[in-house]
Amino acid sequence: MTEPSPDPTQQAPFEEIPASDTPAEDTTPLDPMTALAQEAERWKDMAYRSQAELDNFRKRSAREAQETRAYANADLLRALFPILDNFDMGLEAARAESEKSMIFMGMSMVSRQLQDFLRESGVQEIEAQGKPFDPNLHEAVAQEASASVPEGTIIRVTRRGYKLKDRLLRAASVIVSSGPAGTAQA
Repeated sequence: MTEPSPDPTQQAPFEEIPASDTPAEDTTPLDPMTALAQEAERWKDMAYRSQAELDNFRKRSAREAQETRAYANADLLRALFPILDNFDMGLEAARAESEKSMIFMGMSMVSRQLQDFLRESGVQEIEAQGKPFDPNLHEAVAQEASASVPEGTIIRVTRRGYKLKDRLLRAASVIVSSGPAGTAQA
C-alpha cells in the first residue's frame, strides 16, 4: 500500500529555517556584565525621556490653565460692550441737558466705576482717533473727504473698540479720511 502524498497547499504550522538562510548577525556571545550595562543604559534613557515628557506636559498644562484664567471673562465682557455704548449715549444726552444736573453727575460716577472695572479686568480701549487706520484693530464703516486730515487717518470713532490684554475683543468702528475732496482714488 502506498501512502497518500502530502497536499502541497497545506504546510506545517512551523517550519524551521535552515541556519544558512538567516541574516548574518553578530554571533559572538555578549559578556553578561556588558549586556546588563546596556540594558540598564536603555532603561535609564527611557526614564529620562519619560521625565522630560512629564515636565513638558506639566508646563503645557500650567500655561493652558493660566491662559484660560486670563481670558475666561472675554465672552462676558463682549456682552457688556453694547450696554456700555448705550450708557455712554445716555451720559452724552444728560450732558447736553446740563452738566450740573444730578442725573449727569450720578451717571458720570457710574461711568468712572465701569471704566475702572474694565481697566482692573485687563481691558484696554483701542486708541483710534487721529491714528492711521489698522484693519487688525479698526473696522472702517465709512470714508469721508477731509482737507485737514491725511488719507488713511481716522477722523471719527463711531463705536469704541476693546482689547483684553493682547487679544482683540471688539474692533473700533471708525470713519477714515479719504484725503482732500476732489482727488481721484485708484
